[in-house]
Amino acid sequence: MFEKILIANRGEIACRIIRTAKRLGIGTVAVYSDADASSMHAELADEACHIGPSPARESYLRADLLIEAALKSGAEAVHPGYGFMSENADFAEACKKAGLIFIGPPAQAIRAMGSKSAAKKIMEKAGVPLIPGYHGENQEPELLRKEAEKTGYPLMIKAVMGGGGKGMRIVMKENDFSSALTAARREAMASFGDESVLLEKYISGPRHVEIQVFADNHGNAVYLFERDCSIQRRHQKIIEEAPAPGMTQKLREKMGAAAVDAAKARAYTGAGTVEFLLDESGNFYFMEMNTRLQVEHPVTEMITSVDLVEWQLRVACGEKLPCGQEDLHISGHAVEARIYAEDPSNSFLPSTGKLFYLSTPKESGNVRIDTGIREGDEVSMEYDPMIAKLIVWDVDRSSAVRRLHRALGEYHAAGVTTNVEFLRRVTEHPLFSSGGYDTGFIEQHESELFPARQKAPDRILALAALYIMLSIAPNREDSDNSGDPYSPWNMTHGWRLNCRSFHEISFIDGDSDVTVKVHYREKGYQLELPSGEMAVWGRLDGEGIVNADLGGALTKASVIRNGAEIILMTLGARYRLIHTDPFAQFEEQDDTGGSLTAPMPGRIIEVMVKEGDAVKRGDSLLTMEAMKMEHTIKAPGDGKVVELKYAVGDQVNEGEKLLIFEVNE
Repeated sequence: MFEKILIANRGEIACRIIRTAKRLGIGTVAVYSDADASSMHAELADEACHIGPSPARESYLRADLLIEAALKSGAEAVHPGYGFMSENADFAEACKKAGLIFIGPPAQAIRAMGSKSAAKKIMEKAGVPLIPGYHGENQEPELLRKEAEKTGYPLMIKAVMGGGGKGMRIVMKENDFSSALTAARREAMASFGDESVLLEKYISGPRHVEIQVFADNHGNAVYLFERDCSIQRRHQKIIEEAPAPGMTQKLREKMGAAAVDAAKARAYTGAGTVEFLLDESGNFYFMEMNTRLQVEHPVTEMITSVDLVEWQLRVACGEKLPCGQEDLHISGHAVEARIYAEDPSNSFLPSTGKLFYLSTPKESGNVRIDTGIREGDEVSMEYDPMIAKLIVWDVDRSSAVRRLHRALGEYHAAGVTTNVEFLRRVTEHPLFSSGGYDTGFIEQHESELFPARQKAPDRILALAALYIMLSIAPNREDSDNSGDPYSPWNMTHGWRLNCRSFHEISFIDGDSDVTVKVHYREKGYQLELPSGEMAVWGRLDGEGIVNADLGGALTKASVIRNGAEIILMTLGARYRLIHTDPFAQFEEQDDTGGSLTAPMPGRIIEVMVKEGDAVKRGDSLLTMEAMKMEHTIKAPGDGKVVELKYAVGDQVNEGEKLLIFEVNE
C-alpha cells in the first residue's frame, strides 16, 4: 500500500479521499489555492501545498503545479477525485512520466472512454444501442448545422469531454442552434479545455440510469449495480438513488454486462461509470462513460458496504479486486441529495458568501454527510457551489425517502441561499415517492416545486417576537439567583410607571410590513398577531434554539440573527424576516429604473450589443460566468442600450448595474 498520496482536488471529494486514506494508514497531501488557504480539506490532510491563485485554471487545472507539489512532498501517487484533472489523459501521462502513480485508469482508456465521441464508437462496435446523432471529428459550424438538420429537432449539443451538465444545451428549433453552439463550446472550453461537441437526438421522458463498474490490472471486472440519477436541474444531478426504482433483475444484469464489456474492451482499470438513458419500454441507450469516481458514489457504497475509494487505492497498488461479481449483493436502499448554495426560485443561480450558521443532522449508520465546508467558511464564486451531500440508507425505498425528507428538515444553513427547501419539496412529491419520475420531473411539476412565496404564519411571527424578547430581557432564573433580585435592572415583568407595559416589534416580511404587539404576563407574554392573540413563553439556549410554548403547542426553532435579518428554521421550513428599528435612519435607495443588474457575482464573458443598439424583448445583451455556469442577461422589452458599464473580462458583484437600458414608450 502507498505511504503517501497527493489529492489533486479540493472541497468535499478531497475530504472524502483523505478520510479513507487515513483509515488505511496512508499519509495525505492536500493542495490549495488562495481562496482555499483555510479550507477544510487543507486542514484535514497531513500536509498541504499552495499551488496558485484562486481561479481553477491557474491552480487546480495546472498539471505542472500539481506534479511539482507531489514530487516535493514525497507522494508516491496522485488521486484526482472528480472534476478538474480527473479525466485529463495528458495529466495521467504526465504523472506516469514523473514517476507518480495516477489513481485512475490509464491515459489511453481516459482518451477512449472520456471522449464521448470515441466512447460511442467503441460501444457501437460492442453492439450497445446508441442515441441517433453526430459524434464525428469535424467541428466546422456549418457541418454541425447540417448534421443537426439530419438528426432533427429537438436535439442536444454536448461537450465531447464534458460532464456535470457543463457544455450542454437543448436546442428546440433551428433558429436557436448557432447561439446554443457558441455557448456550449465556450462553456466546454472553460470547464474542460476542449470546445469539441457532439449532437444527439433529444429523447423526452427517459430515466438516467448509470452502472458502477470496477476493474483491476489482472483482467477482473465487476459491476456494483445501478444508480438512478433522473432528478436533474440544468442537466446536473441533484438527487440520486440506488438501486433504481422499478429495475428488474434481468434488465440489471443486461445493463451490467454491457458496462463490464465496455470496460474490458479498453483494458480499463479502476472505478468507472457507464451512463444510459432508459425508456419506458426497458430499452437503454449508451450516453457516455465517466472514467473517474462519481459524485454520487456514496449511494453505491451504502447498499454494497464497499468503500470505493479503498478499492481505487488497492487497485492502483496492483492488488486484485477484493471480490467477484457473485460476492456482491444489494442491501436496502440509499438516496443522496446534493445541497447547493443556489437559489432555486431564481433559475438555480449560485449564491456566494460566508456560511455564518450551519446545523446538520446527526450522522449514523443511516445518515451520512460528505462535505468540505464548515460553519464560517466562504462559498466562493470560483468553484462549484455544492456545500454537501446528504446520504441516507434504510431497509427499503419508502423508508429511505422518508428518512431523507426528515434529514433535510434538520439541515439548516444561513449566510447563503441553499436548495434545501426545494429538495424537501421534491422528496415529498407523490410522483417522486412512487418512483415513477423521469428526467423531466422538475420542469413537469414547476407549480408544485416552485410555489409562490407565502407570508410568515402567526406561529413564525410569534417565534420571532419571542426570540427578540428573550434576547433583550433579563433571564428570570438569573434574576432570582442574583444578589439583588429586586433591582430594577433584574426586573422581568416589564412594569412601567404611568403606562401600559407592552412592546411593539415590527418586521418586514417580503414586501409587507407587520407589527406584533407584546404584552408582559406573569408567565411569558401575550401577543397580538395579525390573525388574533396568542399566549407564549419559552427559553433561549446557547445554540440559538428557541424552545417555545405557543398557545399550548410546544415547538422549537433554530434562529439566526445577522444584523437586522432574522432567519427562522423549523419543521423543515425556512423564513426570513427583517426586524425594523423605528428609530434607525435609512438612506434613500437609488432608483435603478432603467438599469439591469447582476443577479450574482461573476465575470463578464461576452457582450452582444453596443451602446446605441436597438434591441427586441428577449434579445441577449451580455453573458456572465460564475461557479462554472453561464447566465445570459436579456432585454426586458423593446428598447435601446444607452450605456454599457462593463466589458469582457470584468468582474462584477451581485446587484451592480451592468448597463443602462431605455425601454421604448
